[in-house]
Amino acid sequence: MTIYYGLIGCGMMGREHIRNIALLDNTAISVILEPNEQMASTALELAPDALIVETIDQLLSHQPLDCIVIASPNHCHVGQLEAIAKKVCLPLLVEKPLFTAMDDLKRILKLKTDYGAPIWVAMEYRYMPPMQQFIQSVQVATGGVKMLTIIEHRFPFLKKVNNWNRFNENSGGTFVEKCCHFFDLMRHILNSDPVRIMASAGQNVNHRDEIYDGQRPDILDCGYVIVDFKNGARALLELSMFAEGSEYQEMIHAVGPEGKLEVKLPGPARFWTGPADKMPVPVITQSPRMTCSPKEILCPIDEAILAAGDHNGSTFHQHQRFLNVISSEGDVEVGLDDGIWAVQMGLAAQESARTGEAVHLTSPLVSSRTDG
Repeated sequence: MTIYYGLIGCGMMGREHIRNIALLDNTAISVILEPNEQMASTALELAPDALIVETIDQLLSHQPLDCIVIASPNHCHVGQLEAIAKKVCLPLLVEKPLFTAMDDLKRILKLKTDYGAPIWVAMEYRYMPPMQQFIQSVQVATGGVKMLTIIEHRFPFLKKVNNWNRFNENSGGTFVEKCCHFFDLMRHILNSDPVRIMASAGQNVNHRDEIYDGQRPDILDCGYVIVDFKNGARALLELSMFAEGSEYQEMIHAVGPEGKLEVKLPGPARFWTGPADKMPVPVITQSPRMTCSPKEILCPIDEAILAAGDHNGSTFHQHQRFLNVISSEGDVEVGLDDGIWAVQMGLAAQESARTGEAVHLTSPLVSSRTDG
């Protein structure tokens, strides 16, 4: 039986979804909503049998349709989720961030209560194969994580339609748009919820000379965020968006009483300009505490999966799990609660960077998590 997908938004991430869905057995993109003619044309090259439509109502009326992927600009997600909920009850995969301002929280909580089908929030970084291996090993390797550091040294924000990602009001801000992935990883790895966030950040290099419709971009391009967690663990995010020459884009270090575990992840293969045989491969390093004898494990990724996107194969593996949900063979692994927390942490980091004050967090949810 073929599972038919509807897709909203065919920018860079939307096209990555198309390429990865194409790698799955018994799947097809049946209908696409993309108002930009150039992007719609490019999407049809990847999914030539799909129908391009102009409205959400047309997409929802199309048959066959078994599920929907939302990959539109950030500030569109909540309204599109609500529009879908009024018409159908189908499994949804919505790109991060789930929303962009705390004013939207009540709307999301209403969806959580009222919508009868699964909603999966796309946190691709969880599903990079090396990251999966890191997550599965980290508690044993460290003896329980007490300190977690996530470093991202990467390229500046790419150009988007109408330059929507240049402004906080559309994206939620850099710590929401880009870093909600990392805040989600912190909660997931530490199995605890945050209680306090402190940040220092700025727009120090990128976008300073850009003007769009008379407005200068207000997004951050670098910063540090310290997060205290309920279980006593601490985490640090270091972000630089003017470090595209780095060998590795993400470096994650977890330390506990028994040792340290690290994972290093290269950036998108299409941006590598060095010799092909020198392209970095993801690597995990385990360092026991009492002996200086680190062990490295190379984690190469299947070439076909790697070529289908910019996230070290994660989008493919995420779609495998989402397909299990559609087929009633699996459960949602990244739900609305996770999406809410990731945005709340990002917004708190934005506020702390703006004011210079720590932000104390209270749960917007009834958490089932047991901190320890």
